[in-house]
Amino acid sequence: MTSQNQTPAARTTPVIVNPSHLHDPTPNGYSTAVIAPASGRLAFISGQGGQDRTGALSSDFATQVEQAYANLAAVIEALGARPDQVVKLTVFVVDHDMSKLGVLTEAVTRMFGTTLPAQTLVPVPKLAIDPMLFEVEAIVLLDC
Repeated sequence: MTSQNQTPAARTTPVIVNPSHLHDPTPNGYSTAVIAPASGRLAFISGQGGQDRTGALSSDFATQVEQAYANLAAVIEALGARPDQVVKLTVFVVDHDMSKLGVLTEAVTRMFGTTLPAQTLVPVPKLAIDPMLFEVEAIVLLDC
């Protein structure tokens, strides 16, 4: 993704927008908004949980988050895309509390570096499978 200083005609990659008069969201692992160029196609990635290749699921939150982001990276690669083409994440966290925020921020920063997508965290009481504690879905801009 590029900075918001690009002219509209030159926008061929996502543009991160973090208005200076708002709280800086980057320490928490996201950007306020991302502009996708009109020329790109979008791919919508279904929620990725912390299951490994065999379907096994750790009971540890951090392990599930790490595996879910590894699964997300595999899907992004299968699409022929890169992490910097992700424009939006939605994460679902069972019984969210502030102790989990550090784990989430670390995982997002590890995967996306400083090219942080827009992101929404949704606390939930339960996910599709009982031991599942975390799920991440993504919107990816293709062809950029």
